[in-house]
Amino acid sequence: MKRLWVILLVCICVLGGEAQTTRKIRQLEKQRNELRRQITESETLLRSTKKDVKSQLDNLALLSGQIEERRKYVQAIESDVKSIQLEIDRLRAELSRLEKDLEDKRLKYEHSVRYLYRNKTIQEKLMFIFSAENLSQMYRRMRYVREYADYQRIQGMQVQRKQKQVADKKNALTASRQAKEDLLKQGESEKHKLEVQEQERKTLLQGLQKKQKSIQAELNRKRRSANKLNAQIDRLVEIEIEKARKRAAEEARKKAEEVKKREGAAKEGTASASGKGSSEKLAKMDAYKVDSEDRRLSGVFERNKGILPVPITGPYVVVGHYGRYEVKGLRNVRLDNKGMDIKGRPGAYARSIFDGEVSAVFQYNGLTNVLVRHGSYISVYCNLSSVRVKKGSLVKTKDILGEVNTDSDGNTVLHFQLRKETAKLNPELWIAR
Repeated sequence: MKRLWVILLVCICVLGGEAQTTRKIRQLEKQRNELRRQITESETLLRSTKKDVKSQLDNLALLSGQIEERRKYVQAIESDVKSIQLEIDRLRAELSRLEKDLEDKRLKYEHSVRYLYRNKTIQEKLMFIFSAENLSQMYRRMRYVREYADYQRIQGMQVQRKQKQVADKKNALTASRQAKEDLLKQGESEKHKLEVQEQERKTLLQGLQKKQKSIQAELNRKRRSANKLNAQIDRLVEIEIEKARKRAAEEARKKAEEVKKREGAAKEGTASASGKGSSEKLAKMDAYKVDSEDRRLSGVFERNKGILPVPITGPYVVVGHYGRYEVKGLRNVRLDNKGMDIKGRPGAYARSIFDGEVSAVFQYNGLTNVLVRHGSYISVYCNLSSVRVKKGSLVKTKDILGEVNTDSDGNTVLHFQLRKETAKLNPELWIAR
């Protein structure tokens, strides 16, 4: 019975290993397919055919974003090829070990078969048993005959199972090799597409380099507009911070009153000190004073860092990154983005990245902008042509906030920001891409 249990456990481990190999390959394939789907969809986004500087800069941003996505895809393929090669090496080692074990099992099984063949008749077995010198020896011989027969049967079962394990391992090795070959071919194809896109970007840059003054004028116009928009956002965020501070102060006051009531008039001084201590603790804990519900929501929001949904529906390309950076290939072209710019398909919608409350809906340059508060965090959605929410609306993750505006060149770009109190955060670190 012990041997049978050992065989069963070995089979389970081996089968589990085969399933793990298949599951790993499928998981890698799923991740690649998602990246490939995003790239394929992003290629359907419109590019303006106009030759003015604004349109060319928009095309440059879109093309740069698509190149970045494809480069990530190529890197993912190369990483997966390495992972599969490691899996192939592991499978080869396991296959070699299994083949050695199979040969050992075969030899033992052949030995047991030959032994039984030499002692195959009932008479020989009975003579072996009854020729015992005493009853104790007879019992031991009977048990030996029975156990040896069981042993021989187990050896046969082990050989069969080991043969199946070897066959399964060979199949897994073949599948891994095929997956690697397919990936290598796919990688070469993607590298070729990447070279074509980079050449297209180079040609576009050569045309723009001749229009330096026009580029600076266009960027200055965008910068002035962005500064005015950010000033308005900053003012609304300050209002939200003040509201949150008042809510926290009111909560601290109510808690202090409850303490006083419980401890009675005799301990009024102690209760007052306790209330003061609570207020001081709240102030030290967070510069943005929040009540208990805001703290809870902030904690849940923080735990979702890196897995929040993209704030636009449908295919998209990131055409503007957070922070200060220079546009590669253009002289003295420096950008300072307080958030990120996401280009989508005409008709795309802005959606909430998390549960929260709409704290502001305001107009700027004929377009609508929405602020959603998530505890201490505030997400900002700009350049909407229409909205479906109003101030005070409660929203859930992925709820539609409004439609992203499409300009005269066919560009549908959502400007998205993320704040914690007055601090501006890099939203690309928070959303899943």
